[in-house]
Amino acid sequence: MKKIERFEDLEIWQEARALAGNIYRASRSGPFARDFGFRDQICRAVVSISSNIAEGFERYSPREFAYFLRIAKASCGEVRSELYLAFDFGYIDEMTLASVLAEAETCARRIGRLRVIMEGQSAKRKTSPSTQHPAPST
Repeated sequence: MKKIERFEDLEIWQEARALAGNIYRASRSGPFARDFGFRDQICRAVVSISSNIAEGFERYSPREFAYFLRIAKASCGEVRSELYLAFDFGYIDEMTLASVLAEAETCARRIGRLRVIMEGQSAKRKTSPSTQHPAPST
């Protein structure tokens, strides 16, 4: 197993970054681009996913990483909800909805699995302290 030394090495961070790019591209044109409040909200939510993964990783604590992963997963839920609204408002078509929604759901599931791993490492650390950074396998 490759040791993860930087948040950029995490596949889940890379996926969250790609999701953000897809949301930004989808919101760049037509009426979506002109609905500044809604566009700003979904963009802030999607940026929060990768940002919280990175911030949690940089805390060098499985317990804190798990906490930030919970926030990132919640932001995935917010993005999914807003994608449905974007479709309802006519800002994205059904194919875009299905594609980006599937990407957000996959991201949420993977974040959830990593959170469980980090919580397990946090429990282990309580019984045997270590100074090394956790090496999640994602």
